[in-house]
Amino acid sequence: MKKIVLFTALLGLSAPAWAERGHIADDAHVFFHSGPSNQYRIIGRVNSGEPIEILSRNDNTEYVQIRTESGRTGWLPGTLVGAGDSKLIELPKLESALEESRTTITEQADTIERLNSSLQQLQRESSTYTDQIRSLKTEIRDLQSQIAHMDQSNLMRWLTYGGLVAFGGVILGLIVPYLPRKRKRRDDWF
Repeated sequence: MKKIVLFTALLGLSAPAWAERGHIADDAHVFFHSGPSNQYRIIGRVNSGEPIEILSRNDNTEYVQIRTESGRTGWLPGTLVGAGDSKLIELPKLESALEESRTTITEQADTIERLNSSLQQLQRESSTYTDQIRSLKTEIRDLQSQIAHMDQSNLMRWLTYGGLVAFGGVILGLIVPYLPRKRKRRDDWF
């Protein structure tokens, strides 16, 4: 018996270098034994969710050697040991993350509402601008039509003026030869 205790103590002192973090399964209250099976005597009790260090595993009996937070070591079935932190330790972290997620969701919902409001305002402005553009395009077409008619009107007017000037020139050309000419006086006294 002394050899087992001495061996366990020696093993316990050398264990921290390769100890794995774990916990007692969340749905169990278990007793731990002095050796790697239920044939050894019960030496303590471990509460559900309590953090432990996993010191070693016995492949034959599938028992795990553990160390509690109080420093006690013992063996218990491997099915009752979970790796990492227990759900009891994780729960406050998860609740905090959930609260942060809810806050983020609320902020994002507010942002979405503001963006939707801005979008509706921009759509109204866009509709107004579209109506203005349509009105301006109609006005441009009317002005282009007026300019085209003015060009034709100006062309006709200039052709008419040109025709009148030409007609006046022809008439003048026909009349001028029949006008009496003033004779030049000859000054011979030089």
